[in-house]
Amino acid sequence: MRVYYDRDADLNLIKSRNVAVIGYGSQGHAHALNMKDSGVRDIAIGLRPGSSSAPKAEGEGFRVMSPAQAAAWADFVMVVTPDEGQRRLHDEELGPNLKDGATLAFAHGLNIHFKLIEPRPDLNVVMVAPKGPGHTVRGEFARGAGVPCLLAIDRDPGGQSHEIGLSYACAIGGGRAGVIETTFREECETDLFGEQVVLCGGLTSLIVAAYETLVEAGYAPEMAYFETLHEVKLIVDLIYEGGIANMRYSVSNTAEYGDYTRGPRVIGDEARAEMKRILAEIQSGRFARDWMLENEVGQTSFKAMRRRSAEHPIEEVGERLRAMMPWIAQNRLVDKSRN
Repeated sequence: MRVYYDRDADLNLIKSRNVAVIGYGSQGHAHALNMKDSGVRDIAIGLRPGSSSAPKAEGEGFRVMSPAQAAAWADFVMVVTPDEGQRRLHDEELGPNLKDGATLAFAHGLNIHFKLIEPRPDLNVVMVAPKGPGHTVRGEFARGAGVPCLLAIDRDPGGQSHEIGLSYACAIGGGRAGVIETTFREECETDLFGEQVVLCGGLTSLIVAAYETLVEAGYAPEMAYFETLHEVKLIVDLIYEGGIANMRYSVSNTAEYGDYTRGPRVIGDEARAEMKRILAEIQSGRFARDWMLENEVGQTSFKAMRRRSAEHPIEEVGERLRAMMPWIAQNRLVDKSRN
């Protein structure tokens, strides 16, 4: 594994180009603002006409174009819109208008790896993927630090894709922490697996199942919430700071003993076998096909699952308890009015 830093990059490569950021959500606003602060002068934001993000982008000093106009103007086009809409966006607006020899970039490998998007052969195709949400990418940059980025090259007809991608990664702050060389396949498959098995799917399912187990056993919902959801942050912060050993060093001997002896009973052979099946579905492209088919029918099942999850009692209890802890809102990571 190779890791690059600011000293390895030529920032002038991205500064000398017209750069379009397609989308101005969590990642888009962070990329654009960080580049602006790095001295990249020619930046445009590509948004559909009537987008609610347009006033935000214009208010922060960026010119706003339609995606088609931005593609025709730019030398480097970074796509940071939701995965499910990128194929249509590319086929209808970006692809037909991209300059000959331009660089088409993504912050996630799904559409390229699974060939949902097939760019023209003259285009350089790269991935620059920060390993953190947009608000963290922006916040760390603003305080003089950075978030590590992944860099991958899918096509390189111009012979400079790696250097240009590295320049972009450093302009958004990645070179301050480290830019790690990888492939579209590796980033995409490990990212999907991590989201489904641990970070989103596995963690939330574990929390809800534990909460329901305590409530069904007669314990107060408030106590169940604190023990199965609220205190997750305390443990995750310790792991984030210094790994699993750091967490075990910091908790009580009772908790550590329970970790060793009971944890493997929850995540045992059956769970590991299911993890392997999930990984196989990702590798085969089944998950990507299922997700794209879901979008073709208007996200009917997805929206129903979202609604049912939002109506779970754990959400009502949590909202009430968080109101008793104003410091949580004061230090919120997500401001829905901005990103």
